[in-house]
Amino acid sequence: MTLTIGPLSAEPGRKARGIIPVDLGPTTVDIPLILVNGSRPGPRVVVTGGVHGGEFIGTDAAARLGGLLEPEEVTGQLVICPVANPPAVYDGRLGKSPLDGVNINRVFPGDKDGGPTERLAAWLFENVISGADAYADLHSGGIDETLLDFVGYRLTSDEALDAKTRGMAHAVGYERVLFGRNAQGGNSHAAAARQGIPAILIETGQLGDRDPAQARPLLDGLYRLLHHLGVVEVPQHVAPVTVQPRDWVWTGSVVSPATGLWYPDAATGDEVTEGQPIGRIIDPADGSEHKVTATATGQILYGMNGLTVAPGAELAAIAVPHD
Repeated sequence: MTLTIGPLSAEPGRKARGIIPVDLGPTTVDIPLILVNGSRPGPRVVVTGGVHGGEFIGTDAAARLGGLLEPEEVTGQLVICPVANPPAVYDGRLGKSPLDGVNINRVFPGDKDGGPTERLAAWLFENVISGADAYADLHSGGIDETLLDFVGYRLTSDEALDAKTRGMAHAVGYERVLFGRNAQGGNSHAAAARQGIPAILIETGQLGDRDPAQARPLLDGLYRLLHHLGVVEVPQHVAPVTVQPRDWVWTGSVVSPATGLWYPDAATGDEVTEGQPIGRIIDPADGSEHKVTATATGQILYGMNGLTVAPGAELAAIAVPHD
């Protein structure tokens, strides 16, 4: 079967790369796509990077994967989108789009009649994500964020779907596998799960790191995932898994109560208890201080490294092993 997205097509046994213009209303953006149509029939797998700006490891790994894989190595079809949100990636370099101040990973599956970011989410969901047999969305700690690598997925009311998704999450080979107890919300993998698509989020790297060596664990994890899905054989250069994946659950999120300067007293990776002081926000005008405490007990898996914060900015996310 020919693999076609917009004007870009790849016949069986072929690979195609190109740019697809997408109308967002006030502007048009160019979405890069790599289509690898395998020489043998199999599942359709979608990989996206660059949903957020300033998260370089996912974009790097997606682009590298698209360059490395050839149709004769592939069973099934691969759709790889290294830069899913060009305004945020190229212009904003942070989570929110400079076009309208919207975080695209809060509005999936989007609205084709909405604002620019909602229209982009709708195009991506309809043309790239929908119809997939499996989906992986690649993220990392942004320019102002520290992070411990993890894989995330959402539970649904479909036990068979949840089992497939959990298998994908564990196949990546990361130590921490975080699951959400429902598929609500505007994240791309949550919206995909609601449509019955096994979908995972992979978070790798921190602080806007773009060292190719840091992309290697993610690229290895993607090869392991594709092997699990029956798409490729694992190359010899892929590092063996050295950890046992373990299920974790989120227990709390700490957000900024005020505008000011953030001075953390607890770091990503630290164990904290509910009510424990983890930092303070200083008003640069009058020097007044807002104490910030942990909202739950567990380990900080990612946290704010930036100095300047606004009300509602996420300062820390806390999780515990499920068992």
